[in-house]
Amino acid sequence: MIKTIALLGEYTPAFPPHISTDAGIKHAQNQLDAEITADWVSTEDIDQKLFDHYSGIWVVPGSPYKSMEKTLWAIRYARENNIPCFGTCGGFQHMVIEYARNVLGFKDAQHAEYDPYASSLFISQLVCSLAGREMQLNFVPESKVASIYGSLSAKERYYCNFGVNPDCIDELKQGPMNISGSDAEGEIRVIEHPDHPFFIGTLFVPQSRSTSLMPHPLVTAFLEAIVQ
Repeated sequence: MIKTIALLGEYTPAFPPHISTDAGIKHAQNQLDAEITADWVSTEDIDQKLFDHYSGIWVVPGSPYKSMEKTLWAIRYARENNIPCFGTCGGFQHMVIEYARNVLGFKDAQHAEYDPYASSLFISQLVCSLAGREMQLNFVPESKVASIYGSLSAKERYYCNFGVNPDCIDELKQGPMNISGSDAEGEIRVIEHPDHPFFIGTLFVPQSRSTSLMPHPLVTAFLEAIVQ
């Protein structure tokens, strides 16, 4: 049976992370020899029937999205119903906002890209942009992401100007979500839900390092969760 993934975001053919998303899926699909298709779905087209058609969602780079609220609804539905959910760059940021609002109870949790003067900014503008940079990461031992990589460290590429507000880190540690990856300065770069088949967000863009000979392990693990 063919499974289908919804790529939630505003598709831009010339945007490198979108090009690498399509390529990364193809690389992992070939490695797994799995029948998986992927459709780009604008966030403004998300509706209540989304999960009637799709077995998992990948919230892709390229925010701000046309509909933040519909994106958050899709993330919440996937989280609460054990549907594989992968978020990279902007997707990671929106997973943090959804979690802050619906699990931690910060109903006014906001993203600075949409409302820079909000009173509860869980995602803020980075002091130094990470766009175009490659940085070393450290993973928490025995975390899902460490298991997927088979390592406690990796080097990954970024395309973002926003990240977790340092003032909100203590709040993010209060619930069941795990902070499983950070950079050399200890800034949050990976989150994962330990009791979910696949609910992982990365501020970096792993698909940008995928190749046909070496599909990225995170993309491959996401597709594996789709076909299981």
